[in-house]
Amino acid sequence: MHDDRRLVEDRLERVLRERIRPAVHALSVPLEVHLWHAPGEPVPVAEGLAAPYEPAQVGEVWGRPWGTTWFRLTGAVPAAWAGRHVEAVVDLGFGEDHPGFSAEGLVYRPDGTAVKGLHPRSQSVRVTAGAEGGEAVLLYVEAAANPMIAGPVTALGDTATAPPEPLYRLRRADLAVFDRTVWELVQDLDVLGQLMHELPVDTPRRWEILRAVAASLDALDPDDVAGTAADARAALAPALAAPAHASAHRVSAVGHAHIDSAWLWPQRETIRKVARTASNVTALMDDHPEFVFAMSQAQQLAWIKEHRPEVFARVQEKVAAGQFVPVGGMWVESDTNMPGGEALARQFTHGKRFYLEEFGIETREVWLPDSFGYTAALPQLVKLSGSTWFLTQKISWNQTNAFPHHSFWWEGLDGSRVFTHFPPVDTYNSDFSGREMAHLVRNFRDKGGSSHSLVPFGFGDGGGGPTREMLARAERLRNLEGAPRVEIEPPAEFFARAEADYPDAPVWVGELYLELHRGTYTSQARTKQGNRRSEHLLREAELWAATAALRTGFSYPYEVLDRLWKTVLLHQFHDILPGSSIAWVHREARDTYARVEQELEDVIGAALRALAGEPDAGGTVVFNAAPHARSGVPALGGAVPAEPAGPVSVTEDPGGGFVLDNGLLRVRVDRRGLATSVYDVAADREAVAPGSAANLLQLHRDLPNHWDAWDVDAFYRNTVTDLTGVDELQLVDKDPSVAKVRVVRSFGASRVEQTLALRAGAKRLDIDTEVDWHEREKLLKAAFPVDVHADRSAAETQFGHVFRATHTNTSWDAAKFEICAHRFLHVGEPDWGAAVVNDSTYGHDVTRTVRPDGGTTTTVRLSLLRAPRFPDPDTDQGSHHFRYAFVPGADLADAVREGYRVNLPERTVPGGRAVPPLVAVDNGAVVVESVKLADDASGDVVVRLYESLGRRARAAVRTGFPVASTTVVDLLERPLPDDGAPVEASDDGLRIALRPFQILTLRLTPAAD
Repeated sequence: MHDDRRLVEDRLERVLRERIRPAVHALSVPLEVHLWHAPGEPVPVAEGLAAPYEPAQVGEVWGRPWGTTWFRLTGAVPAAWAGRHVEAVVDLGFGEDHPGFSAEGLVYRPDGTAVKGLHPRSQSVRVTAGAEGGEAVLLYVEAAANPMIAGPVTALGDTATAPPEPLYRLRRADLAVFDRTVWELVQDLDVLGQLMHELPVDTPRRWEILRAVAASLDALDPDDVAGTAADARAALAPALAAPAHASAHRVSAVGHAHIDSAWLWPQRETIRKVARTASNVTALMDDHPEFVFAMSQAQQLAWIKEHRPEVFARVQEKVAAGQFVPVGGMWVESDTNMPGGEALARQFTHGKRFYLEEFGIETREVWLPDSFGYTAALPQLVKLSGSTWFLTQKISWNQTNAFPHHSFWWEGLDGSRVFTHFPPVDTYNSDFSGREMAHLVRNFRDKGGSSHSLVPFGFGDGGGGPTREMLARAERLRNLEGAPRVEIEPPAEFFARAEADYPDAPVWVGELYLELHRGTYTSQARTKQGNRRSEHLLREAELWAATAALRTGFSYPYEVLDRLWKTVLLHQFHDILPGSSIAWVHREARDTYARVEQELEDVIGAALRALAGEPDAGGTVVFNAAPHARSGVPALGGAVPAEPAGPVSVTEDPGGGFVLDNGLLRVRVDRRGLATSVYDVAADREAVAPGSAANLLQLHRDLPNHWDAWDVDAFYRNTVTDLTGVDELQLVDKDPSVAKVRVVRSFGASRVEQTLALRAGAKRLDIDTEVDWHEREKLLKAAFPVDVHADRSAAETQFGHVFRATHTNTSWDAAKFEICAHRFLHVGEPDWGAAVVNDSTYGHDVTRTVRPDGGTTTTVRLSLLRAPRFPDPDTDQGSHHFRYAFVPGADLADAVREGYRVNLPERTVPGGRAVPPLVAVDNGAVVVESVKLADDASGDVVVRLYESLGRRARAAVRTGFPVASTTVVDLLERPLPDDGAPVEASDDGLRIALRPFQILTLRLTPAAD
């Protein structure tokens, strides 16, 4: 029996490959080919159509890397084909194994209307479903020579380094008859053959299919496939008619084409990718009214609207018909670990608003299949955006621990829960193969509680999305014995049914940490710094512009802020901010962030000048955009500067080095330039562990097994070099307000210059670090060994913090050997702790060691720089500037406060006018995250606050302007239902009561003058 099975399987594979598939378009005539190579960047369609084409032929090479070649294809349908279905078949030289990662094309009619995309698995274009014979054919193809980016080192990731030689060769350009019967036979055999292969050998159903396939192949004449295809199909009909068992797993299938907004191609190429895919799927919908396609990322639809309005019109038509379904509710499929809290909120604000304004649709499902882990802040933001469900796939990539559920309730920081689904097919690019369907059923981890899962199907990243072949497989799998039942439907229908069918689904509490791609917290430091800086500048621009608008009549820059927010949100896409794109992407990102910074500085400067009063009044005003008062300046306001705090003293250490003392901290910097002691005077406690030194730079080898820019593997810790050599050590600044020590070191081909500063009145040691980085495949960290016994660390995340174990009791704990933190990371004992705060670093690790004296050292390290070679071989080479600080004696409130302060320096402006804040809160645990004018230009003031310490909090909120009404709103600034909102009016403003980590958004309508 085994030999019979193998014989039939081998026979099927060969006959399909050599005889049946080629017979789908067996009858063909060549098209006449002309081409034109665009000289630089892509040109408008009209220019491409009118270009000076030259004769070409099949076999000709084309396409320098990142170039565009336009093909003009002409011909006539032979008279003998009257009544036949005729297609153009064009093979641009695709790589069959990587749909979406090589040459791509978009077909146009002579009037410039897009017809459909050409992709490795979709090479045909309908000419006519019923030819009359003699029809003239004229088609244009805009073909993109996107190179295959492969490691370990490639020069193809930027036009500046890519070689000029052509990449592709035109393989086919024909008019051909499409033989529907032969094509249907291919689909029959594909589905049954794959199912047969996956069923257990001893299953009767497998042998039933085997016999049917053998009979079909016997009925087929290899020399007359077209003439005998119907007989071959008839032999398969009984096997295809056998219904699925009543208990068969149920699959909701939705067309999908995950398209990275930038990755191994630049943003400009994504603009063309989404137009090709949208053209493809809307054309497919014309023939298949049952076909439903889900597209996320409002930014991508906005690109289509801007650059290809005729394609967008087709999208609108299919949205109205219910076939094209916008999903996701975010501006892009962003990273969710590193965007700040307000930025993550704005992802929903701008994404959902786009869908509402363009399509009248309130999206309910958050769609993030490919991001690299998911913050515990997301469930609350999902609910506050008006969404209900969450979908991802990436956690199936975990290296160590298999996630235990596929459908479950995900509980976030504040206790909010959202119904969540991980498709057990373990891909967001399914093609309905037998292997995938069998894996789905075996893999589903909620058997007994649920029997329903979702499958996103279609080729992504420019592969064109679903194909007619996939739809044919789905149709055959609707009710087929031995397979799950497949039904194409919108994701909302799946989620509603799955939630109703599984009311007691399990609960997962906290972040969804991806046990992979941990290097993305550090790769491409300049991109990460651009993001962090832009987020805080946007905060300042909105705050000061709103304050100036209410105080002075300043013109609030709605359009500028909207545009700049969308630019920053785009760059939070999960292959841009994480540093996993080609050099071209990050080069453009650096330039973009520089422009964003300049525009925001212009807005901030103009608003502060309007607020500060006459610049020649002889005084200065200090503005504080942080949410806590400092140096006599109120939070969110401006004041005349206060007298500086007590002096800072400096003494030389007899053994070399310096001792800095400001009455709060006493810092010993030894002759190596290391902080061997940071003494908390009030607590009478040493912060640095005995025998250790703080701000110790450490260098590791960093060559992960896979995915260079993405991964840091645990074995990197096996080798480490402490950077203790000193080129220069000197006291560079000493006055009553500050003492600074400069340290210069060299290592490898690199150089680091650090300034350690202790300021009057500050209970923190500031460290400015300049690195001229020229290492390869190395990881640079800064270590702070703290003398505390801490079994967990607290890392800031959006609108709160998360605790993670410092031990490795379980495999789940051990897998978190590199973690993400925002502005602070805190470790401590119940009565004393310390924080490390930073202005642009996300990657951290925390470890514990037991010393010979029996004490415990808890070491916090920042990951400053990496040097991966793929996909950008020159990642982070050059100069970098980091600011971070060590804060001994800090509790969580101190960590929150100092984290904001290091990211929001005070601004000094000539003038003489104090500026009371628009909003003041009397509880330091309640943080004002944003103050802005409402997006609808009504003049209302929108204030977003959150509880930052993980405890219940009451606070008085006072406004610096008369308020006519207060409304609790969602992220889109719409009223929330009155469900006991924690806001009460009082004589002096508002009283609020917040749950731990609760986010509250208030819309304040100013009273009329």
